Amino acid sequence: MPVPSRPTRRSLLLGTAGTAALLAAGTGTRFGAGAPAPLAPVSRAGSAADVAVVLTAAPTTVDLGAREVATWGFGDRVPGPEIRVAAGATVAADLRNDLPQDTTVHWHGVRIDQRMDGAPGFSQAPVPAGGGFDYRFVAPDPGTYFYHSHVGTQLDRALYGALVVEDPAEPLSYDAEWTVVLDDWIDGTGTDPDAVLAELNAGARPAQPLRSTLLGGPGGHIAYPHYLINGRTAQTPTVFEEAPGRRVRLRLINAGADTAFRVALGGHRLTVTHTDGFPVLPVRVDSLLIGMGERYDVLVTLDDGVFPLVAAAEGKNARAFAVVRTSTGDAPPASVDVPELDGRVLDLADLSADPSVDPGDGAAREVGLVLNNTGARGRAWIAAAETPDEKLPRVPVAAGERVRLSFTNRTRIWHPVHLHGHTFQVRRSKGRGPRKDTVVVLPGRTVAVDVFTDNPGEWMLHCHNLYHSEQGMMTTLGYGDDPPDPGMSGMAPEQP
Repeated sequence: MPVPSRPTRRSLLLGTAGTAALLAAGTGTRFGAGAPAPLAPVSRAGSAADVAVVLTAAPTTVDLGAREVATWGFGDRVPGPEIRVAAGATVAADLRNDLPQDTTVHWHGVRIDQRMDGAPGFSQAPVPAGGGFDYRFVAPDPGTYFYHSHVGTQLDRALYGALVVEDPAEPLSYDAEWTVVLDDWIDGTGTDPDAVLAELNAGARPAQPLRSTLLGGPGGHIAYPHYLINGRTAQTPTVFEEAPGRRVRLRLINAGADTAFRVALGGHRLTVTHTDGFPVLPVRVDSLLIGMGERYDVLVTLDDGVFPLVAAAEGKNARAFAVVRTSTGDAPPASVDVPELDGRVLDLADLSADPSVDPGDGAAREVGLVLNNTGARGRAWIAAAETPDEKLPRVPVAAGERVRLSFTNRTRIWHPVHLHGHTFQVRRSKGRGPRKDTVVVLPGRTVAVDVFTDNPGEWMLHCHNLYHSEQGMMTTLGYGDDPPDPGMSGMAPEQP
């Protein structure tokens, strides 16, 4: 199939230089034809970066359309600059910290060298105010990813942006593509994320019930004043323009902190092609539900007219909204009825890994994990199945294993569970599921995933509801029986 023509991009890339050779890794392990390729080591002096970008984290004011708000971000817009790079090439990102506190950058979903993962206290010491750090890594797998701060509640500000890794041999055929970043917004509206966390830890509850049938209980904890598509509120929406009949690839990213979004395009059906960067056997649906940290790619052939692109804040009686325009005419109001929202919703059981990335069956060592909390103030944890009332500090693994992690949710709310530095395959009762790095576990349910241990290090494994993570729903997956010397924990990685 032909390589798609690319749309005009409004990316804020700040420079490119040369072509980096992909170095032999020697540390990866293959698990079959669809197993991930070995990781390349961090490029050192003498190899030029394919993409170079400066990310300055600083207090700023951003225009959401309905209002301007004071926040922290990478520049004066939200999301931050989109970074695009070819698979196998190198990203050089120069972080400059002009915030009043520490920060880092985590490259969400990327199978990365641990020293570049941006997990404070695990892969690097957090970058202090006034300091800087040079992230340098090979982007091994094509797909849709994003980057964000991994310190405290900073993700619930504007410290995030899209990372698109393009396939030099792209098999899909399409005419244009749009990156669609979803977010829930509260910073600068009379409160901030740190105050929200303090309120949740004190036992505060939202004034309105936040419940979702799809999510099996509460949709979240926070009724946000704004929900955004590409940094714009429903009152002054983002407008995507194309010609009728054109086939468009939408790269959907949920960068929110506490909200799942049900996404639909009025008058159209969506063909799901990827989840969390990896291809799946195509599935046609009316809408899809995307949890925090998840990404989905879909194809849609545009009709003639003006259409609503809606991301309903699941269980929160609100929505993010954008307009898709292929001809003249009045834009629909943000409150327009979109029947597709109530049509066929994508289910995890609908998805199977494309044969090109399906690692096949294999023996796996099973580890039972429990997602738990007390329902009391600010306490949540990941536990071993044998000791569900005790926080599990670490899941030990060995390089070259296939480890089946079985997540059982004993809480009353759903959790999107994310593993750093790896990909896994979701297990199903019938057949093998998709390759992902973030998976939703509903209340009272169990989800099993097979992890391919091809990337030695100490890796965060946590709920990607920011507030659950801050309340303790986090452990690590570490290589070897014993964790590293605590005296070395949090040491700054060697600079490239």
